[in-house]
Amino acid sequence: MPTLFTDPRSGGVKKSSGVNVLPIVSTTWAKVRDDINTEVDWLIASFDGSSKTDITIVASGSGGVEGCAAALPENMACYGGCRLHRNGRFVTFFYVPEGTPVMQRGRASMFKNGTKQRWISAT
Repeated sequence: MPTLFTDPRSGGVKKSSGVNVLPIVSTTWAKVRDDINTEVDWLIASFDGSSKTDITIVASGSGGVEGCAAALPENMACYGGCRLHRNGRFVTFFYVPEGTPVMQRGRASMFKNGTKQRWISAT
């Protein structure tokens, strides 16, 4: 289901951002946020294969910020989230390494707010 945003130039008409966050992303984010679960405390999501609009999980696991940073892909724009162990708060991020193709870089940047809103609102 695509996320929606309001275009201020059109008088507040809702338009789709075009991104399709697959249900596995929301499910994994719910596991990260679950206080009882200790197996998953971070996730990394990115484009599904050659899709230009579908976002899926690339990696998830435990190990906090260090584990998440070690799993970041080298040539792919991605979105992620992590539980901070020292205070129990959650952070989300958008990561684009140097080797990311220009078109993917732009598309990922355009979708970053819709992606984050979609997976967070599902929990």
